[in-house]
Amino acid sequence: MSDVTRILQAIVPGDSVATDNLLALVYDDLRRLAALKLAHERPGQTLTATALVHEVYLRLVQRDDEKVWANRGHFFAAAAEAMRRILINRARDKNRLRRGGGARRLCLEDIQLALDTPCDELLAVNEAIEQLGLEDELCANLVKLRFFAGLTLAEVAQCLDLPRRTADRYWAFSRAWLADWFRRNDA
Repeated sequence: MSDVTRILQAIVPGDSVATDNLLALVYDDLRRLAALKLAHERPGQTLTATALVHEVYLRLVQRDDEKVWANRGHFFAAAAEAMRRILINRARDKNRLRRGGGARRLCLEDIQLALDTPCDELLAVNEAIEQLGLEDELCANLVKLRFFAGLTLAEVAQCLDLPRRTADRYWAFSRAWLADWFRRNDA
């Protein structure tokens, strides 16, 4: 059992010591993922890796419900979902300010963290992932972890507790499904 899993199981509402210990253990991993992907971002962006990690962490530990994470993978899956929501809200806010714009083709082969993606494409990808989730929730979660958290397939396989080859098959299926969805909805 990892240190993160042990702390996650020890966290009870109001236990600030366990929450602080959790932050110390996961902060570097979350910050590394965000910083790695933000390095490709255009200069002058208002969202920094630090700000994104802090917002994700606050959303995860300051909840009203008493949800407990089972393990490290479960926590990082929740972090990816929180990151997805933050980025989608940011894209929607930006899209409100500048409507229209020429739609561009999204290359699923070279999928990058959502921060690198223009707002209109980010919203389209989010809609496609939601539709994929209706058909296959595990594949949708895999795409969220790859696209919104920037995890490698090996890291995704670990988070979802899947063998690497299974994660590769699900990733291939997800890319094909998303490509088909975009082809059908492009017309």
